[in-house]
Amino acid sequence: MPSGGSLGGAGSPCALPVTFDIAEEWKAEAVGGDGEVSQEIADAVLRQGPVALVCEVDAKPAGSIGFLRVWTGEAGDDDARTVLEAFVAAQGEVSKEKYGSFTAGGLTGAEVTYRYDDEFLEESKEERALAVVTAQGPVVLHLGGLDTEEHRAMLPAYELARKTLRPGSSQ
Repeated sequence: MPSGGSLGGAGSPCALPVTFDIAEEWKAEAVGGDGEVSQEIADAVLRQGPVALVCEVDAKPAGSIGFLRVWTGEAGDDDARTVLEAFVAAQGEVSKEKYGSFTAGGLTGAEVTYRYDDEFLEESKEERALAVVTAQGPVVLHLGGLDTEEHRAMLPAYELARKTLRPGSSQ
């Protein structure tokens, strides 16, 4: 999959403790922190387990319906697998979790594929996520999608992000 540039470093739409390539035509945008919603609402919508949503990479310009979302948290003692398990558990209504590990760009992390039972769509769909822990805290990349078909169509973009994942310049 062709790269559309790097996300996370200086000059990118989202400042992150990691950098990675995003797929061509996908568009990144920072999330939260704009003061337009109350902190209580922001915590309910933008927080999942130990991490908060900070960036969305939208697949619509490339013809898919879904996002690669980036979540970050506070530095602590949890390893990548613990962070990822808490992230998935906080999503609720998940099943068939399959965890593994990976290494990319000098980072070692945990990865999971699972089924999410979407009450709104009244169906179960495939999702996946990965987590790494940096000196600034944990980072979770999550790929959902409208349904399993959309999710699978977007997998090459997720794989591009995973294989190019590396510590940010502030590491």
